[in-house]
Order: sequence, then structure tokens, then C-alpha cells
Amino acid sequence: MQIGSSIPALSLEAFHEEQIKKINLTDYKDKWLVILFYPADFTFVCPTELEEAAMMYDEFKKLDAEILSVSTDTVFVHKAWHDNSEAIKKIKYPMIADPTGNMCREFGTYIEKEGLSYRATFIIDPDQKVVAYDVHDNSIGRSANEILRKLQAADFVRKNDGALVCPASWKPGEKTLKPGLDLVGKI
Repeated sequence: MQIGSSIPALSLEAFHEEQIKKINLTDYKDKWLVILFYPADFTFVCPTELEEAAMMYDEFKKLDAEILSVSTDTVFVHKAWHDNSEAIKKIKYPMIADPTGNMCREFGTYIEKEGLSYRATFIIDPDQKVVAYDVHDNSIGRSANEILRKLQAADFVRKNDGALVCPASWKPGEKTLKPGLDLVGKI
């Protein structure tokens, strides 16, 4: 996956709202989608960042965004983790099971030698195109605040048809830029 790539129409099982469900990525057309790939359930870093995303879930929903977490564990392992971890019990978003690694391979996060995913975040626009992604070493946890900030910036740019863009560390309500103007605002 690269910026501008369309996401595949994959159908996978997920643990969501105390149930095992089928999830198709095309179900989220016309919404923002934040996909959080992580290496495995019952690990050390993963619950800290998935819990943080769960605690900020309402902020993502305000932007008409859905969060999906994805690992190569089965849906039954997701359920067991959810049932046994206070941090994971807070999750209200779908937890996708990718035991074959197909989704991870499609997004380029799969580690063949380990059968796990890299820690990666993809922000998908309502047209189902990638607008931002971040892939890094599995020992480094993510910041849900930074993911939300990137989503807010992407949403702002989309709502302004690209006529306004967001500078470094931009947050809602701060000044933006018009393409074609230099730093002091001259053409």
C-alpha cells in the first residue's frame, strides 16, 4: 500500500461487541478508517496502545471514523484476550483476525519469518484510499493522540478540497496554509 492506493475488498472475521462477526473493508466506504496493525495478542506494548485508542474512540467517531485493530491471531484468541485483560476489555472497535496473514501481506506489514505483523497505522479516506501510513519496529508503541491529529488534518484538507493544507504539528483551530504561498503569505 502506498499513498493514494485503494484498499482491497477483504473479508475477515472480527471480535466485536462480544460477538464473532464477518467484516469487509468495503463496509466502511464513505467513512474514515484507521487500521491499527499490531504483532500479537497477550504481549506487552500492544495493550497499552490499543487501550489508548479505545479511550479516545469517541474522538475518532466524531470524525465519522472507525478504528480496526488487526493481528495474525485468531478471533478466538482476540476473545480470550478481551475476556482476560482489563485494558483490552475497554475496546469497542472491531478486532480483526488475520491468521493467514493475507491482510497484513496486502498492506505490506507481514513479517514472513515470524508470522506476525509490524506495528503499523493506516488512515483511509471515505473513498477507500490511503492518505497516511506509518510502519515501525514492534518495540515502539504508537500515540493515539498523534493518529487522531493526523486524521483531523486529513479530514480538514479533504473538506477544503486541498485548497488549504496543514503545517507541521497542526491542530484544529490553528492557522493553515494555501498552496502556492510562501511562508510569509506572498504569492
